[in-house]
Amino acid sequence: MSPPIRTVRCIVLLLLATSVQAERLENIGPTYPIAEQSLLEFIHERLVQKERTGELARLEEQIRSRNEQAIRNPPPVAGLTRTETARTFYFDPSFVLDRNVEDAEGHVLFPAGTRKNPLDVVSMSKHLLFFDAREEKQVARAKALIERYQGKVKPILVGGSYLDLMKRWKTPIFYDQQGILTKRLGIRQVPAIVSQEGSRLRIDEIAL
Repeated sequence: MSPPIRTVRCIVLLLLATSVQAERLENIGPTYPIAEQSLLEFIHERLVQKERTGELARLEEQIRSRNEQAIRNPPPVAGLTRTETARTFYFDPSFVLDRNVEDAEGHVLFPAGTRKNPLDVVSMSKHLLFFDAREEKQVARAKALIERYQGKVKPILVGGSYLDLMKRWKTPIFYDQQGILTKRLGIRQVPAIVSQEGSRLRIDEIAL
């Protein structure tokens, strides 16, 4: 079905007006073809140039060296000092649910506000021993404590190279990344050992 006469006239008038307006426009300056370089081409050329001069290989070696150094010597946990005055305190790991815990069908297993203590369900199988491997006195004391507890100790560094210590001791060594555990437990001095006593954790900051 052909469009109405009124519609056709409107379209023709619009085209005529557009063409007239276009005829009135003039260049207001010199024009040039668009010749912007592709970003990918630019990056490729820079990489080729750096590879040719050997700079790319130097950058790769620097990155590899920094990564290796970060793995071998993670940043030490801030705010901790060597234990000068022995201290013993306790930590209650209980928590209160801030929302309902439901099963797959939506049934409430534990309502919000329920207080739970993980130690009532699972007991600690090992002591947690925090120390700084940058100080040989702490390393020696940690070694003595591990022998005293017949190996039922999980060594956790707050400073120093855990890889180097693993090679020396030939046993897994852990690291308190960003001080998550020491901050949570309120530990301010090391070496410190964490043990379970009933439904609480006993924390002993041991003087050297």
